[in-house]
Amino acid sequence: MALIWLVRHGQASFGADHYDRLSALGRQQARWLGEYLLSRGLTPTRVVSGALERQRDTATELLAGLGLDRVPELDARLDEYSGDALYAAHTGGAHARAHQQRDAKDFWRTFREAMLAWAEDRLDGVPESWSAFGERVHGAIRHAVRETTRDEVVVVVSSGGPIGRLVADTMAAPPSTAIELNLQFRNTGVCELIAGSSTLRLLSYNNVPHLDTPERRSGITFA
Repeated sequence: MALIWLVRHGQASFGADHYDRLSALGRQQARWLGEYLLSRGLTPTRVVSGALERQRDTATELLAGLGLDRVPELDARLDEYSGDALYAAHTGGAHARAHQQRDAKDFWRTFREAMLAWAEDRLDGVPESWSAFGERVHGAIRHAVRETTRDEVVVVVSSGGPIGRLVADTMAAPPSTAIELNLQFRNTGVCELIAGSSTLRLLSYNNVPHLDTPERRSGITFA
């Protein structure tokens, strides 16, 4: 029965041609989180990350903040879904970044529609189904907490989509809830989960204690 700290990656490069790269602030957010864990005396048994660059680098900076000379374990099952593929399937091939830059509000409305269509199996030509997405994410969590005890802490670094799905499934909530949880998750926000022998229980959601000080609140971001 391990305690999972489920962490979203730090601020990436939203709207840029190469989104999958941490900004300088994103690296600092992750290091601050590691320092916060250290201040609480929480040394993780393992740190597991998705294979995407922004996830790997978040885990690496977090470990540096903890003062640990380790590298994160990588598990591509924690990777984000392909947002570009969902958007293109829903819109008939439209370019997501151009829409973001032209009208961000309308883009997010369209993207929510695309995600809901995906969850309801109404999109053709996507890399994975909604059910396959859930299966791989839950499989990654089961693997991350393998052979752990109730006194151990496992840090898992992923993205808003997998985190939203895990939290919604833990609460037996519908796909629409997973989508909303995904789209409001903060960079380096933390969910605490208890992993039992066959279940997950939610302790906290979307916390940023490492950023919740007057001098750091401007570092709370969502992209």
